[in-house]
Amino acid sequence: MNLKLYVAAALLVFAVGCAKARADSADAVKYSNAEVKKMMQDAHTTQQYQALAAYFRSRQQAFEQQAQSEKAEWERRSQNVTGPAAKYPRPVDSSKNRYEYFTYEAQQMSQQAAHYEGLSSTVTP
Repeated sequence: MNLKLYVAAALLVFAVGCAKARADSADAVKYSNAEVKKMMQDAHTTQQYQALAAYFRSRQQAFEQQAQSEKAEWERRSQNVTGPAAKYPRPVDSSKNRYEYFTYEAQQMSQQAAHYEGLSSTVTP
């Protein structure tokens, strides 16, 4: 009897986990580079511009999260710059470069999103 209860509980947990994962993946739409280029070429309506702006905002947030985690890693690595960590290329330099890259990409995504938000507000229905 206990075995059946454990199996039922495990199946319930699995089903809830799958439903949550599906809901999370539905919120963050991922497009390929070709799809984004096609969307950018075909965009002429307010809804299309808003969809592009939302996509670039989500990419901006993802890059900002990566930048924050890399900043923490950079700070952690900057505590030890002696011994093998002092040789070039230093791990602290690698983290700094990755932080700067993610910050730059977040800024680029923000500019793209602002551009499409501006276009969506100027288009007349």
